[in-house]
Amino acid sequence: MKKIKIVNSSGHPNPKLETQGSAGADLRAFINDTIIIKPFERKLIPTGLKLELPQGYEAQVRSRSGLALKNGIAVLNSPGTIDSDYRGDIGVILINLSKDIFTVNNGDRIAQIIIAKHEFPIFIETEKLKSSDRGESGFGSTGEN
Repeated sequence: MKKIKIVNSSGHPNPKLETQGSAGADLRAFINDTIIIKPFERKLIPTGLKLELPQGYEAQVRSRSGLALKNGIAVLNSPGTIDSDYRGDIGVILINLSKDIFTVNNGDRIAQIIIAKHEFPIFIETEKLKSSDRGESGFGSTGEN
């Protein structure tokens, strides 16, 4: 298991995996006053958390499935990426995709965070790419379902 250093100024519990099979840990809102998100409005919600990720890792911020299904609340830039050299507060950009006002309170679980290993690509310019069965067919090209 990878150990990640965290500074938690929120007073809320540190993120943790809730079950042995969990990939993501919940992030909680760290706010003084209630935040109202109107339909189709977006807000940046602070968490009071800072991470020190090892090089070669990123943290991904994703929507919580329950908030998305029940309330139409999603992480706007999902997955949001936290780079290993970022040391600032983790903020979550929430968007309300419902027709109802949504209220965020201090301590509410608003998103989930996943720690992921990544590669360091070297992009090599070329004039031509190898062909594939799919070729240049894009959006929706692999079928309707």
